[in-house]
Amino acid sequence: MPPIQAARHRSPRGHRPCRPTTAPAVATATLLTLLLTSCGSGTTEIPEDDRAAALGREDVVSAVHEKSAISATLPAKLRESGTLRIGSGIGIPPIAFSPEDGGPPRGVDIDVSEAVARVLGLKVERKHVSGASLITGLNADRYDLGTANLAVTEERKHALDFVLYVTDGTGFAVRDDSELKKVDDLKQLCGLRVGTGTGTTFEADLEVASKECVADDEKPISISTYPDAAAHFLALRQGRVDVLMTTSSVLRFAATQQPDLRYLNEIERKNVGLAVKKGSPLAEPLKGAVNQLIEDGTYAKILKKWGLEPAAIDKSVVNPGARP
Repeated sequence: MPPIQAARHRSPRGHRPCRPTTAPAVATATLLTLLLTSCGSGTTEIPEDDRAAALGREDVVSAVHEKSAISATLPAKLRESGTLRIGSGIGIPPIAFSPEDGGPPRGVDIDVSEAVARVLGLKVERKHVSGASLITGLNADRYDLGTANLAVTEERKHALDFVLYVTDGTGFAVRDDSELKKVDDLKQLCGLRVGTGTGTTFEADLEVASKECVADDEKPISISTYPDAAAHFLALRQGRVDVLMTTSSVLRFAATQQPDLRYLNEIERKNVGLAVKKGSPLAEPLKGAVNQLIEDGTYAKILKKWGLEPAAIDKSVVNPGARP
């Protein structure tokens, strides 16, 4: 897998299936892919919106203060250090991205993790990491927390613990001149050219649907896969694919920033979590911090800032099921 790089308007990729049978192998394969759910890589650039440099400048986090009842539950070692070490995948709005002005990263993952750290009375030490670096870093205690739009799956829970903070879905987008209005079933894509991420569960789902198309005497789905999400958007704009299928939060946001891109809908939602090492005593304090942000209204402000109101949860839990 290519390393995660800071990109301009790059979208996350889909959730890879977990094929290995051992827990470490499962963890590596699945988390590597899930990082790509929120972060692009590669060098292909796509047309930029003039507003890109100003994206996410609004401050909705600095007013958050420590909640002593929650910070008191932190592991002693972490309380003494005073620093929350975060490994973050950086890719495209609205998840996490490097702004054009060269400043620190922005995005919903950045705002949520910064706000959580403030509730816990901790300073943030953030490293931009690839999938391999994040999974090994969490397991080796180089990072306390991992953020990368990480979807919760039963396989991933063999190696990591997750603290629920948003939901996300499988979405679709087309060019503005497309006749396609909504996708309720993947078999609606029979005979169409669909772009998605290489090695993702989106790709696997499309392959299954394509076989069903053929079994029903319809044309197969022509599946084009790309190593990064910037290439997804470029392929759509250039007419090399008819539809994009990837994470709905990215497609919905991109449609507000890119001309001639139309978001259609999503067909399912999945729970997304902040990741910590399996058995980490940090999971419960993180849950408490997220719930504090929900209670005091900061959480709603963060989601509104990024246009992610549909991603909101009512309450955080540790290791939720895969779907809301």
